Amino acid sequence: MTVTSDSSFNQNFDRHGSWRREFALRLKLLVEWLKENSLLSVAVEERLIQLESRVRNDKLMVAFVAEYSRGKSELINAMFFADYGRRIMPASAGRTTMCPTEIAYEAGVGTCLRLLPIETRLEGKALGDWRPDVPAWQRFELDASNPEQMAKVLAMVSETVKVDQDRARALGFWHDDEPDDNPLKGQDGKIEIPRWRHALINIAHPLLRQGLVVLDTPGLNALGAEPELTVSLLPQAHAVVFILGADTGVTRSDMAIWRDHLSMEAQHTDSRLVALNKIDMLWDELSTPDQIKAQIERQQADVAQILSISPSKVIPVSAQKGLVAKVNKDDTLLRASCLVDIERALADGVIGQRQQILQAALDAAIDELKGEADRMIHVRLRDVSEQMQELKGLEGKNVAVVKHMRARVEIERTEFEQSDARIQAVKSVHIKLLRDVFRQLSGKTLSFELTDLTTALAKTGLKLGAKKAYSETFGRLRSGLVRSQEGVADIRSMLDASFRQLNAEYGFSLNVPPELDLFRFSKDLDLIERNHNQYMSLGKSLQMVSSDTSTRLVRALKSRLRIVYESALAELELWSKLATSQMESQLAERRQNFTKRLDAMDRVQRAETGLHERLSEVGAQQAAILQQQTKLSELCATLIHRGSSQSGLATPTDDREQADESDELCDVQLDVVIGSTFTSESLPAYLQ
Repeated sequence: MTVTSDSSFNQNFDRHGSWRREFALRLKLLVEWLKENSLLSVAVEERLIQLESRVRNDKLMVAFVAEYSRGKSELINAMFFADYGRRIMPASAGRTTMCPTEIAYEAGVGTCLRLLPIETRLEGKALGDWRPDVPAWQRFELDASNPEQMAKVLAMVSETVKVDQDRARALGFWHDDEPDDNPLKGQDGKIEIPRWRHALINIAHPLLRQGLVVLDTPGLNALGAEPELTVSLLPQAHAVVFILGADTGVTRSDMAIWRDHLSMEAQHTDSRLVALNKIDMLWDELSTPDQIKAQIERQQADVAQILSISPSKVIPVSAQKGLVAKVNKDDTLLRASCLVDIERALADGVIGQRQQILQAALDAAIDELKGEADRMIHVRLRDVSEQMQELKGLEGKNVAVVKHMRARVEIERTEFEQSDARIQAVKSVHIKLLRDVFRQLSGKTLSFELTDLTTALAKTGLKLGAKKAYSETFGRLRSGLVRSQEGVADIRSMLDASFRQLNAEYGFSLNVPPELDLFRFSKDLDLIERNHNQYMSLGKSLQMVSSDTSTRLVRALKSRLRIVYESALAELELWSKLATSQMESQLAERRQNFTKRLDAMDRVQRAETGLHERLSEVGAQQAAILQQQTKLSELCATLIHRGSSQSGLATPTDDREQADESDELCDVQLDVVIGSTFTSESLPAYLQ
């Protein structure tokens, strides 16, 4: 069996990207068809635009976390950039990635490296608020056709500067109360710190174009100095790969990173993988393949026990040999490096789960939109049926009877126009109730709820009341969500009663959409609180003495909570439009129906059109509407079912077979490499 760099993660992610593109195209066909058939209300159109944007712009972030010199950047090179034929990210001995680095693709930005100076920490803005501030970033162009130039420019992420102790303290790299965690001073008394606060690399790599985002993080000291990285970026990653060295095992600093930033409750560990890197250091001619294999398995078991995770989550790998194997197209060495195993673990776990979550959300949205379009079609069918019955009732009638029937329809239309005032009254009450819910989720309310916490963290000395302030703050935020949900329930109850009355009195077909679930945002609050609670532990209390650390923590908290609240408001606004826009659309449909009915009678009365001819026209309209109903179901079915059945992802059975096959081949190829490496002239020199 031949193994190539296109297998596992890359291949599955490519399939995931293909599925998203195909879904977006089919969604576009649905939108165009709805427009052509006048079935696209303003609210439905907004929802479809939102869905299309979500599918096209869906991101999958994989974060790589490790202490210095664990081979983290080398693993990134091996997994994603081997096609360049050399190292792209700096991966030499010692400290390489000195600042958090995001590798992604954003259309219209160009191939470049953008660097945010470390001095921005001194200003009162959260890291997320710096992203749109283009002038604040230093930009360096990248030549995608020149790997050497790219590697040279990207080496800037490892740049450092030397500052005095006061400057290091102000920037968050020196804590008087935590001397063991402080960096060493040089002979000149200066302290070496990162030159840059954050790096953004924009490359049109095929995987990045499809939505992959790679987050390369610095070591423990830099992690602790940037609260927004640990309380915002890392928790939002869909997968985290924690890299350890097979030569070092789990060191004290490794354990500190895992304990403080990566450990999770048992039900959330699926997104965590541990790469036991540098297993090639165990490949020596004095040990047999079985002895080497047993040694690796012991280390796997020890690491799993120390980190309290399943041994299956600890994957041995040689990133350096994997990169060389891909560059040289050496399948034997690639198998021995076991790089394929970690790629497959990411592919089967993260991508599969991500697509299932996205597909479920899209299915629910398409079902909801189909229901709205179905209601409009139902109104049209009912109106056409009324016309048909009226026209059939004119058969054999004289002019006086036709005139009388027309007068009756005029009376019905006059009475129906009264519904407009009723609808406006319903909308007025709806807006009033909605305004109260919006107030609960407003930025002003959020700032007010954070006042006590901000005050507690701003106090000098030990923040003894900070943990309580955190707990009380998040308690109030959850209570606010409860009140918001109650407000949504009140709106829905009002609409339900009003719609029933309008349907009964004026022949509408109004239906209240399913209740909006704002409680799901409480999960986001739980995650944010859990991430911030790491700073409330006894071990972190000394670090919190620094007002700068506290200030940065509050900024990060406000920035992340604002995103949650803005998302909740957007969902609420869209739900509100879906609930009320049908009143306007059905009102227009009914008015048009009255016009058609009166026009048909006038034409019959003036003998401009034969009655039977008009009956044929209405019959054709009825058939066309029924065809619309069928076509709508067909278009929605392709969106709902096609993604899950043709995504290209392996079935669970396939996963197990591939995993077993991978394990067997890894053992076989390890035998080949170990057994013949040091004598075979055909193998690379570094293995001879």
